[in-house]
Amino acid sequence: MDIFSEIARLRREGRKAALATIIQVQGSIPSYESAKILIRDDGSIMGTVGGGCVEAEVWSVAQEVMREEKPRRLHFNLNTQPEYDNGLVCGGSLDIFVEPILATPALYLFGGGHVSLAVSKIAGLAGFDVIVSDDRAAFANPDRFPEAVETHAGPWAESFQRLKVNELSYLVVATRGHKGDLDCLRWAVTTPARYIGMIGSKRKLIEISKVLESEGVPAEKLARVYSPIGLDIGALTPEEIAVSIVAELIAVRRQAPPPYPSLAYKLKAVETT
Repeated sequence: MDIFSEIARLRREGRKAALATIIQVQGSIPSYESAKILIRDDGSIMGTVGGGCVEAEVWSVAQEVMREEKPRRLHFNLNTQPEYDNGLVCGGSLDIFVEPILATPALYLFGGGHVSLAVSKIAGLAGFDVIVSDDRAAFANPDRFPEAVETHAGPWAESFQRLKVNELSYLVVATRGHKGDLDCLRWAVTTPARYIGMIGSKRKLIEISKVLESEGVPAEKLARVYSPIGLDIGALTPEEIAVSIVAELIAVRRQAPPPYPSLAYKLKAVETT
């Protein structure tokens, strides 16, 4: 298996990796331009950029690149830093580009109403794989959501068992009622999803949070929830609301600063008003 086939496999499995490539060479080095090494999220490697201390530093930087999801460019001067070639001064220098390898982010929509219809379209254009679940077959099917990669209809508990949520997943709860939102949020906060958001008013958040807390759900898990969902752009229509939601998903994906306080802070503020 070559490196690119391995990258495709890792992405299918929802795993992270970093690909390091020698992009510029001057003089003599212990490798060659375009040489590559793939560092997987479990620390294992495939390929080489010459071994020795250069490769060790690339491996270390790759951990940061995977964590931050941002590329880095490294420069090594083997003439003035002989330790990079295990004591053999090659006299050359090289630049290595280390880039993150990430799976396509998956957006799980719970509820197939008007807002979810618009979110599905916009999120698909923004690079998310969309998976739609609803407890009604008429609201979660390929005809209604042609751009979705999966649709699931039936009792929520059954849908949860079919979903493969990981740390690159984004969850949006927008069912037709409080009970559906409660069921979905109760499950969502147990997942490692990067983003969990729920449509609703602040008063609704307080009510649902009190129920979950009475069931023993820790406050720190509820603090992960984004709600009211979406960036504050004055949205009114389902399409405008969808734009605000996807904008928030992108902000989280690209690690932009949070646009407003956490749910825990909001709930405290509302309870004192």
